Amino acid sequence: MISIALDGPAGAGKSTIAKALAKKLGFIYVDTGALYRATALKFIEKGIDTNLDCDIDSILKTVKIDIRFIGGAQHVFLNDADVNDKIRTSNVSMMASAVSAKPPVRAFLLDMQRQLAKDNNVLMDGRDIGTVVLPDATLKFFVTASAEERARRRVIDLEAIGEKADYNSVLEDIKTRDYNDSHREIAPLKPAADSIVFDTTGNTLEQSVEKLYEIINERLK
Repeated sequence: MISIALDGPAGAGKSTIAKALAKKLGFIYVDTGALYRATALKFIEKGIDTNLDCDIDSILKTVKIDIRFIGGAQHVFLNDADVNDKIRTSNVSMMASAVSAKPPVRAFLLDMQRQLAKDNNVLMDGRDIGTVVLPDATLKFFVTASAEERARRRVIDLEAIGEKADYNSVLEDIKTRDYNDSHREIAPLKPAADSIVFDTTGNTLEQSVEKLYEIINERLK
């Protein structure tokens, strides 16, 4: 099976790009961030804050996550409920950053991600796909953009789902998440040594997708 890893910081556009690329390639798209967000949602529902002063293992025992492909799109189910919309809020984003730094949570989701790559041609995006989850991926990309560009895009996304967003607050959240993701002890955010770094700053979605599609086709020849 062919596996393509797309890593990068929050808001770089990798999920949107990955969906479009997977469709063009005929691959299954796996949004691993959604798995962490769904897990984070359960912690929020339990009344836990980002300090995670709790028994993580006991909470994980109450988490059941399923990935179902409906109409060709990935839907994430938490305990049999479709949570695709609920996991896209700002507070879930911050909690996802916190829980993803915990070894029990990473171990909990790792097998699920690797099994998908064993069974399918996949395009998988996240923070540590090329470095940890799929270290032997066929191709690896690190998709990035300036913090300011990512904040601008995030405000547009949040307003699209009816959530009020202040640009400066979003920018600070992104910078905080970047720091947390790149400085955590377990699987810090960084490009794999053999990854191709791709900066989307100033690009339209179509421009980024077409350029990456060209690179993938060339490398897979």
